[in-house]
Amino acid sequence: MRAFARTFSIAGPAAAALAAVALAATPAAAATTLSAGHVDVVDADWDGADLHLHVHDEVTNTEYAPADVTLSVPAKAKVANPGYGFLGTGSQVWLLPADEATANARGVLFPGISTEHLTTGVFIGDKVKFTLTGATRNGASTDDFSIYAGSGTRWYDSDPATTSYKARDFGVATHNHANWAFEEAGTYKLTFKVEGTVNGTVESATETYTVVVS
Repeated sequence: MRAFARTFSIAGPAAAALAAVALAATPAAAATTLSAGHVDVVDADWDGADLHLHVHDEVTNTEYAPADVTLSVPAKAKVANPGYGFLGTGSQVWLLPADEATANARGVLFPGISTEHLTTGVFIGDKVKFTLTGATRNGASTDDFSIYAGSGTRWYDSDPATTSYKARDFGVATHNHANWAFEEAGTYKLTFKVEGTVNGTVESATETYTVVVS
């Protein structure tokens, strides 16, 4: 038997009073800022029915909804521009390095793209695809963000003038680290999508991450 909830309406001062009580009883979620340590920024999870993306702080083993987190990239993240063409012509860039010891020595984030919560035998080919679907800086489209490995091997590039370097496959149950580079200060909004095929159906999840570069 299906049960139905009974509904009724309240108008006037009583409604206003009830609304005030409801607001007081539902505090806004506290924002969290992460600025150092091993953080899997783009971390995929499968609950048996849906894919999800979250931020996983490996230091405290805490998971956050991306909307509840600000990633801070301070001035101490600045390094000399290594000279790869896609990093622009500025003398310096803000860099979150692919090496954990280097990140810890500088006191900056060691960012990762993780599939550690995805097990083998679920997704076709035991892989999923992460796509950078959008990137803005201070509200406008930007070419100032990229992720690269080694000596300039690009994984992602926010340059809207190219469709390349927007998507990459990763095996399940892995941690993946590369250099996250920002060419200008500002507030970045980076939107990532994860997708994989389960039993012939493409499953996906999309989230937007906030990064403040100062």
